[in-house]
Amino acid sequence: MVVRAVDAGGCGGQRGTEPVTDALPPVYGGEVLHIHLDTGAVETEPIAPADARRFLGGNGLVAKAVADHVPPAADPFDPENVVAFGVGPLNATPFQSTSRGVVGFVSPMTNGFFDSTFGGTFPRAQKTTGFELVVLHGRAPDSSYVVVSEDGARIEPADDLVGLDTYETCSAVRDLEGVGHDTHVIATGPAGEHQVRYACLLHESKLREGVAGRGGAGAVLGSKNVKAVAIREGSFEPEIARNDDLRELTASRMAPLMQETTMLQNYGTAGLVNPINEMGKLGQRNNQTEQTDAATAEQVSGETLREAYVTEDTTCANCAVRCGKHVTVESEGVTDGKIPEFESLFGTATMQDVYDLPRVVKVNDLCDRLGMDTISFGVTVAFARECFEKGLLSEADSPHLAFGDADGLVELTRQTAHREGFGDRLADGSFALARDLGGEADKYLHGSKGLEFAAHSPRGLKGMSIGYATATRGGSHHDTRPTLQYGSEEPFTPENSPEFAARSQHFTALGDSLTQCRFVSEGGWGKTVNDRYRDVINHATGWSLSTGDVEAIGERVYNLERLINVSRGVANREADTLPHRVMHEPIPDGPAEGMYCPPEELERMLDDYYAFRGWDDDGAPTSETLDRLDLAEFAGLA
Repeated sequence: MVVRAVDAGGCGGQRGTEPVTDALPPVYGGEVLHIHLDTGAVETEPIAPADARRFLGGNGLVAKAVADHVPPAADPFDPENVVAFGVGPLNATPFQSTSRGVVGFVSPMTNGFFDSTFGGTFPRAQKTTGFELVVLHGRAPDSSYVVVSEDGARIEPADDLVGLDTYETCSAVRDLEGVGHDTHVIATGPAGEHQVRYACLLHESKLREGVAGRGGAGAVLGSKNVKAVAIREGSFEPEIARNDDLRELTASRMAPLMQETTMLQNYGTAGLVNPINEMGKLGQRNNQTEQTDAATAEQVSGETLREAYVTEDTTCANCAVRCGKHVTVESEGVTDGKIPEFESLFGTATMQDVYDLPRVVKVNDLCDRLGMDTISFGVTVAFARECFEKGLLSEADSPHLAFGDADGLVELTRQTAHREGFGDRLADGSFALARDLGGEADKYLHGSKGLEFAAHSPRGLKGMSIGYATATRGGSHHDTRPTLQYGSEEPFTPENSPEFAARSQHFTALGDSLTQCRFVSEGGWGKTVNDRYRDVINHATGWSLSTGDVEAIGERVYNLERLINVSRGVANREADTLPHRVMHEPIPDGPAEGMYCPPEELERMLDDYYAFRGWDDDGAPTSETLDRLDLAEFAGLA
């Protein structure tokens, strides 16, 4: 086993009363690997114990990397942007489903901080190298791929990989490295090479695909002339401070986890189509309405996918839930493709008024292979289709813009990934297209801060109204979570939603810093920060954090993300807003008829949200808040 020597570093301030130790717990590998793509230089630095306690791992460490290394004025496609891959302290431990990794960068969609998580086996392999954080700097002079091992990193030529899809690239790099599945690869597709702004990264492994889907990580990696990043497994093994206690606690959560995730085990997230449609909160035809009839929804449901096309259940490393599925649709040439997730079915089916399931599967498989975020792609096409319906676009722009055109959607997928024809305009996202069209086009947008919304209604769910408006990632459902809002006996109102949204954001930032799968955390460990999360962190590290200390980690990370965005001019009261339809057009029919978030309601919620957070009237963290959260060193960002 490799155990890395780590500098003790500074101690920093702590929110609780726990004494500060001068060593990093051996559950951490403990080093950051910096790779300079322009020169090939590789550097390492130790993680200070105080930073581990302040930011934990994953999300927290990649946010700090962006804050430390990306100038506020840098464009997302400038070499000064970084791509940082982070894992958490509990990767490669018995703690359930800490098989997630986080990639952090400045997004070409939002021009702000973004972190995107993904599963599979790559994050676990990264942990075995001893590098909690791998940071790519600069731009390679030629097409390249990066190989990380416990000995450091090297940069290899990738001219022969140009034009390959994500699956082909992952396979080719494994073959080039000559060690089979001991090498774990995450790759861009043609969309990343062409800098489609919502290009994603896909990791293909013998267990399950992992997709860093949102925000444009693939586009930023493509701008750096990097086709793929490969991890060669190392020999580092985390040492748990109180191993028996951790195992006992983890075992105690297995039964509730399996009980709470039955739908995911059976259908994956696609199982949400029918219940959310029944609630009248599933966007149709670019969110003009939010419900279709039950028989129509059933055509693209998880149940139909399971019965007709699922070939096997798949899983990330160290996860019993097996929410992944492979599907085969022979008529479309799709063999063991990744099942469309619920959010993808929203983007490529219900928002398009397309219920031809084989064609929908084809679109999703193409997005995975070409390397595009299915949500932003789908919502951008739906926006263009409504603009066509309203006369702002014509057949001269594209013959594929009618709602319900499944074949046209397939063609637009190919065009967008290669920036051909009208796809070149779709490739920059709906907000850029609205600016290009002018007039009333922005009335049909469905997103915030430049990022298209996911499938959870900002009109029908009050927590999502304020959550989307204040999200550091924009239209992401992984900042404020919708889960409790669907199942709670307490109604979510404009009065209680601001605090809920903030605390939910703490919960998600904490979970992404642990790098635990959201489905497993919500299903087995609790949908809010609680004593169980405190105990598992303390058992692993030997620390004595209180539950308040643990929630403060999530709060600290979220405030750091906000500071980055404030410094870039994309986070303020004017930016914390919602699109026209959400604020001015109530849901027209169905069980949620009449729901929306009028401007005056949003303003009241923002007042309460800022006050709860300790931010000023324009939404910037105050100096008192930064002092309380031990973030004073970042005050210059505000």
